[in-house]
Amino acid sequence: MNKILTTLLMALIAVMPMAARDRVSRNVNDLPATAQATLNKYFAKSNVNHIKIDSKTFGGKEYDVILDDGTEIEFDSKGNMKDIDAGTRGIPSAMILKPIRDYIKANFKGQKIVSMEVKSNKYEIELSNGVDLEFDRNGNFRKVDY
Repeated sequence: MNKILTTLLMALIAVMPMAARDRVSRNVNDLPATAQATLNKYFAKSNVNHIKIDSKTFGGKEYDVILDDGTEIEFDSKGNMKDIDAGTRGIPSAMILKPIRDYIKANFKGQKIVSMEVKSNKYEIELSNGVDLEFDRNGNFRKVDY
């Protein structure tokens, strides 16, 4: 009995990676409507270089969008932004909650927000000087990591 369970477990482990397939596209229509709206609103002047569509083993997809200017944006299966990295260019300020923008303007003059990770209960922000900041979902400052 133990041998059968071990064999079944090994077969399942061997098959799981084959079930998850990545696909690359250049067609913006392959993205969920919410992700398309985000790109149209904040990156209308940028072109999509490519989209990596990651099909998860147990259902759902994630979308990694790379723009021609090098900006990388990750969306979940519903098209909600999870992560953005704009390199040294900085993220469009309209994408950032006003309390976060105000805090950075008051405390880190001249710094750009170059990446932002959106989690269920917080925002993790990286500034152009390498400082990492954490805010709650309402934009209230939590902590800084120099």
